[in-house]
Amino acid sequence: MPIYEYLCMKCKKDFEFLTLGKGDSVLCPECNSSNVKRQISACSYKSNGQYSAPSGGSSGCAGCSSGSCATCH
Repeated sequence: MPIYEYLCMKCKKDFEFLTLGKGDSVLCPECNSSNVKRQISACSYKSNGQYSAPSGGSSGCAGCSSGSCATCH
């Protein structure tokens, strides 16, 4: 069950959504709009019990190592 990042086209809120199936309808948690666009996210992997960004990539976030948290945007 992947977690995807979305951008609401109405209020411009970035948010994450846990996908449980193909038929899930994604609504913005801020304004309840269904006009959302899935974003391309940085991936991460787990090694030795810790998450880290792939080598050579820039996460764009100083607050975490995964680059896929909501605060990175």
